[in-house]
Amino acid sequence: MSLRAPARRCAPSALRLAGMLLVLASLPAGGAAQQIVQGVLQLQWGDARPVAAGERPAPRFEAWLDVGSGIRLPLDTAQSRRAAGDLHALAHRRVAVSYATGLHGGLIDAIVPVDAPFPRDAVRHVSGRVLAAAAVQGSTRWVTLMCRFADVVAEPKPHAFFQQQYGAEPGQLGHYWSEASYGRIDLAGSTAHGWYALPRVRAAYVTTVNGVARVDLNALFAECTARADAEVDFNGVQGINLMFNAELDGRAWGGGACADLDGVYRCMRTTWSPPWAFASLAGLAHEMGHGYGLPHSDNTDGDADTHDNPWDVMSDAWRHATHDPVYGLLPKHPSMVQRDRLGWVSPARKRVLPMDNQQVHEIHLDAAGLHNADGVQMIVLEGVPQPDPYRTVVHVVEARRRGGHYEAALAGDAVIIHGLQDYGIARSVDADVPAADLAANEGSMFKPGEAWSTPDGRHHLQVLSATSTGFIVRIGPRPRLMSAPMPARERSVLPASAPATPSSTQRLRLPMPALPPRICSAEKGVARPRPCLRQAR
Repeated sequence: MSLRAPARRCAPSALRLAGMLLVLASLPAGGAAQQIVQGVLQLQWGDARPVAAGERPAPRFEAWLDVGSGIRLPLDTAQSRRAAGDLHALAHRRVAVSYATGLHGGLIDAIVPVDAPFPRDAVRHVSGRVLAAAAVQGSTRWVTLMCRFADVVAEPKPHAFFQQQYGAEPGQLGHYWSEASYGRIDLAGSTAHGWYALPRVRAAYVTTVNGVARVDLNALFAECTARADAEVDFNGVQGINLMFNAELDGRAWGGGACADLDGVYRCMRTTWSPPWAFASLAGLAHEMGHGYGLPHSDNTDGDADTHDNPWDVMSDAWRHATHDPVYGLLPKHPSMVQRDRLGWVSPARKRVLPMDNQQVHEIHLDAAGLHNADGVQMIVLEGVPQPDPYRTVVHVVEARRRGGHYEAALAGDAVIIHGLQDYGIARSVDADVPAADLAANEGSMFKPGEAWSTPDGRHHLQVLSATSTGFIVRIGPRPRLMSAPMPARERSVLPASAPATPSSTQRLRLPMPALPPRICSAEKGVARPRPCLRQAR
């Protein structure tokens, strides 16, 4: 799969400037006329350095339309999400951006792909969403370019370290991405090059505006790749990992960028890493995920931090991660939502239950980390369609078990549920009220004996038991409360050996004597009707 923009031969700077002026002159300065501009959509995510205690700055997200020859138009991210439906699915693709009130009016009303359609474009999700993301398959060759600022002489890691990061042994990026994709992709042919001296000092790329550091990612991409251009053959390269020998703006970045490479104007998957980011593969894999077009996942605590879901490398890559003495913290796997976005989940491993499902299904849910699973690994619970299909909420169920090179330090063995909403963002479901700041709590882990219903009441899920490879789950319509005959009451009780402060999931179901016709549910996230005994939290 090629991510390049249409080939544009390098032009002398005077001709390029003239071309830029011609493009800009063709755009109306005002008025209500609709304006349509085409270019390659580039998204960039900035992830702040993890801190041992306290809150870290919220991540940044920026969107650009690269119309070629170095002309980049910034896009309002909120408008772009609404206009595209799933903006992230269009990363690296050639799109048309429609401005309802003209370019200078700034109101974006539609973003649609205009490049050659990918096979998945014609496929619609049960929610009504068009699966516009291009499946990532086969060899995805990356190159690492190490560049040092003109005023910083340090070289934090040797060339051999970066080359070995691409290896196919456990704990190296080649092995990780092959395992995370179920063998759909590899990093064959990936190489590292440098260190190259940048032409300018660090302060020329990182400035302070209103007390906030801002880094010029596009300048770093253009000038670092230009230094390597004579040595590196960029033909066939899909991604570039840029490594710098000093801090950027307090963040590592991932996404895409465009520049002249080997005499051709190309757009590439790209990451920008300061020393603290490339010292651990967890952070580097997170940024490479952005390069593949994956957005952040989140939890349901409602804050601005999208790094608080440790069930997805595309959210919290650092906590509950295994450690390697050479490569630092190792990346966890992506969630099934992210894997499916890139076409890595085969139809045989996915089960979709429609919104109006009236049958009870007992499903053997294999752990997401199994490479050759026999059972289902992803259950999709269809939601009630909304007028805007990208606002329809869909829930995705997966199983996670501790083990292997990347998943051994997970918070627990459990069924994990993500709600896919807000124009393509997946949030892990937390049954605790209020939701925890970090989704490594018991409320986010559904274990045998626990149940949960979708907020719209369409689906009721019970975790029946654990197996050697995952869990048995039962999914069907939500049970109705009956007044006669009297059903067995369910209450939360503690076993005799339970600790003084039990977790929210230590629940047993026992028959109760005849009382007024109410049921005390052990279901997570459902208020218990009186008179019920409720376990202290």
